[in-house]
Amino acid sequence: YGMFKGPYIQIRLPFKRLEKDVNVGDVLQVRPSFPPYLHQYEAFKRLSTQNNTPKPVILTTGTGSGKTESFLYPLLDYCHKNANRPGIKAIILYPMNALATDQARRLAEIIHNFQDEAGNYILRDRIRAGLFIGEGRQKGKERPTRMEENRVIEDRDTLVQSPPDILLTNFKMLDFSLMQA
Repeated sequence: YGMFKGPYIQIRLPFKRLEKDVNVGDVLQVRPSFPPYLHQYEAFKRLSTQNNTPKPVILTTGTGSGKTESFLYPLLDYCHKNANRPGIKAIILYPMNALATDQARRLAEIIHNFQDEAGNYILRDRIRAGLFIGEGRQKGKERPTRMEENRVIEDRDTLVQSPPDILLTNFKMLDFSLMQA
C-alpha cells in the first residue's frame, strides 16, 4: 500500500576486529590510526616488507570493510622505508577514472595527515603520489604539480620529469606510458 513492499532485512555479519593484544607495529611502521579488522591485519602481514617477503593477497569482502586500507598501509610503509630511492615504487591500477580520482584524493589526505606515535608528519613532503588518467594536458585546465592536502600530482610533465613514489592510473594509460618508454 505504498512505495515499498514488504519488510526488508539486511543480513550483514560484523567484520571481526583484531584482538587488542596484537600489535600492528610488529608488522608495519606506517599503520592506521584506527583498530583494523582481522582481515586487514592478515593482509598487512602478507604485504609487509618488515621481516617478510611480501606475498600475493586476494581480498574479497563487503563494502565498507576496508579493502583499500588493507593494501594501502603496507604500500605507504614500503614507500616510507624507501623514500631515499627516487622513482615509482608502486603502480595502482583502477578500471575507471572516477574511481582513480576518488582514491587519489583519499591517498593525498592520508599522506598529508598521517602522524607517527610522536605526532610527527612523517609522510608529508616525503612521499609523493600522482594521477595519470589521460587528462593531464587538457587546455585551459591547471593540473597540480605538487602534492596538496587533498590532491595528488596530475600534471603530466611533472609526472614524467620527477616520477612520484605511487602512480595511480588505468590500463589504457599504463599501456600508453609503456609504449612511450
